[in-house]
Amino acid sequence: MLPDYKTALIIGAGVGISASLARALSREGLQVGLVGRNPTRLQELARETQAVVFQTDASDATAVSQMFKDADAKLGEIDVVVYNPSMRAHGPVAEIDPSAVRDSLAVTAFGGFLAVQEAAKRMIPRKRGAILLTGATASIKGFALSSAFAMGKFALRGLAQSAARELGPKGIHVAHFVIDGAVRSARRADPTDRPDSTLNPDSIAQTYLDVLRQPRDAWSFEVEVRPWVETF
Repeated sequence: MLPDYKTALIIGAGVGISASLARALSREGLQVGLVGRNPTRLQELARETQAVVFQTDASDATAVSQMFKDADAKLGEIDVVVYNPSMRAHGPVAEIDPSAVRDSLAVTAFGGFLAVQEAAKRMIPRKRGAILLTGATASIKGFALSSAFAMGKFALRGLAQSAARELGPKGIHVAHFVIDGAVRSARRADPTDRPDSTLNPDSIAQTYLDVLRQPRDAWSFEVEVRPWVETF
């Protein structure tokens, strides 16, 4: 069992990391809430994990506030909040549509702030809880033609660092995860000539659980995961 944690809210639920994490948390006995823009896509996972489904636009402050109120009513006190959404806007920096960049930042970074803020409001009075933010290689390295995604993930990492320093002394564990590699899926299988060159989402979920189990006197505030066969 995870110490003292009974409920978890996964924002940006779907396939991949979030689905694996929902299953892992459910197996640990937590009541899970799945949050997505399109709840119909979450029904199968909800049945599998006995989760409660919520709908929201992660970049809309009013919608996120209402979603947390709904989660309070249906799940009770939220012990763990996971922020997983991101939006890419691919293109040359001189040509990309500024509105697409704005939308990408709104989901990837501003939505993370909204989630952290709502979680903190609830966790600070209780002096306990955990907030986990999903980053990417782009959190530490911007790639060509991916300026919007890099901006969003850099901002999310900065939010995690600031929130960890502010909320850690209040008993709230904030951790940022740099997912430094491609995540394995039905559409992205391991190449036959390069086994283990992608990250198994179940293994990533296990890393999240390991962080949640950490004693307070030795918390990790950032964890990087990458394929073991990677050459540096």
